[in-house]
Parts: sequence; C-alpha cells; structure tokens
Amino acid sequence: MDLIVAEDRSDLVKARGEGRVALVPTMGALHEGHRTLIREARGRADQVVVSIFVNPLQFGPNEDYSRYPRTFAADLEACREEGVSVVFAPSVQTMYHPDRQVGVSSGLMGTLVEGASRPGHFDGVLTVVLKLLNLVSPDLAAFGQKDAQQLALIRRMVADLDLPIEILGVPTVREPDGLALSSRNRYLSADDRRVALSLSGALRAGAERSTPAEVRAAARAVLDEAPPGLAVDYLVLVDPATFTEVPDSYAGEAVLAVAAKVGTTRLIDNVTVTL
Repeated sequence: MDLIVAEDRSDLVKARGEGRVALVPTMGALHEGHRTLIREARGRADQVVVSIFVNPLQFGPNEDYSRYPRTFAADLEACREEGVSVVFAPSVQTMYHPDRQVGVSSGLMGTLVEGASRPGHFDGVLTVVLKLLNLVSPDLAAFGQKDAQQLALIRRMVADLDLPIEILGVPTVREPDGLALSSRNRYLSADDRRVALSLSGALRAGAERSTPAEVRAAARAVLDEAPPGLAVDYLVLVDPATFTEVPDSYAGEAVLAVAAKVGTTRLIDNVTVTL
C-alpha cells in the first residue's frame, strides 16, 4: 500500500488500519536517528504513523523556528523507504485554534535543566505531544533518548494523565565520530563540527568514572579544553526520573547531560551513567 499523507483528524480516521498502531512524532528533516525510531516502532506495531510538524509552541522568541529545516519531499521519501503507513502533516492552523487557551503544564521538572534555559519549552512540547496522541490514538509512541528530559516528561505526562499508551525510548544514534545525530547538525561548518565533538567527548569521559564528583570533574575537564567557539549552557548530573542534581553520595543510574552553542547552533546531548 502506498504511503498516505493525512492533514487532519478525518484523514487519520480514514487511514487507520487494523492492529497495533505506533506513532513516531517528528519535526521533519529526517535523519538516521528518525529512521531508527521508525524501525523500532515497526518491530512493535502493524502500522506506523510518522507526524511531521514544526511546533511553534516549543520555540522561544529568539530561537530558530523560522529557519528550522523543512525538507518535506525528502522526508516523505524516507518514510516510504522505511515502510511507514501514514504521514500526519497538519498545518499550524489545524493544530492550534486562534483562540486556543488550554495547554499542558510541564510542572517543576519542566523548569529544570533544559527548561531553565528555555522557559516554556516543555509546556509546548507536552501540549503538542498530547494533541498528537489524541489525534492518532496510537498504542505506542517512540521517542529518542537524546532528548532525555523530554522523554522523562512525556512518560510522566502519560502516567499522570492515565493515557493508555506505551512510551518507547530509543537509544541515541551517533555519527561515526560520536556526534549525536540532530536535524540542527546541518547548520555546523567543518570547524564547528570539530568543536561540537567536545560534547560527546565530555560525556564519554564522565561515563568512565564511578562517583558523581569524578563524573562531573572528568566531563568538565574536556569542555574546559575545547577549541574556541564552544559556549557551554549547562553540564549536569541528574536523577533520570526527576532531573534534579544528584548529590555526591548518590548511587544508581543518573543522566549526564550537556547543552552548548557551537557558533550559532545550540546542541544537546546526554548519556546514562551508573554510579
């Protein structure tokens, strides 16, 4: 069956097939990381729906909404190659009524770490994810672990609101040099890319240590030695369920997360460490 492109709820209803449905929410500009999400979803469902929607609610006033890459024709071809059944590509007007008043609050966790740097970001993320889940009505939704705080918040929303949906976290896909795949990587020059490798390098260094103090120190040392052009926003070691900083006495799994600007491009990355 050929790929179906749906633009609204009625299209989705017509396109829905039999059996288990998986949703892969994206903002387009699909790369190998997205393809991995699709493959993981296909292995767990009879039908895969990929949403392509650049969500204005999750961008701040000085962020890159207007220049975020939009490659719809290439995205459709990638979805065909990966056996996607339906692409849901709504307009902003379809997703958000002009008099919209109600959204989702991301709570305390949404104000920490990435949320502290991007106020309101996670409210916008959770609002669009909840709308997509309601529109598509999937049995499963797949998200990448590169956005670890986003994944944790989506799991919390699904639990708190009693949504009957399985949330699948898929490991981060990396380039051969270690750089985490991101649609924003296309903004990086060759020099920027060399600088950006300091992020994954810091995470690898931290992951080799066994106490919180050692993890933080090893990762920070790599960032401190980075070439010019890296502006670190944060480097944190946090509880994976709450995204609060772990104390030096902490034992168990933690998330080592970093965000930085390389030139004009903001990148995030993380790794899970066992302490």
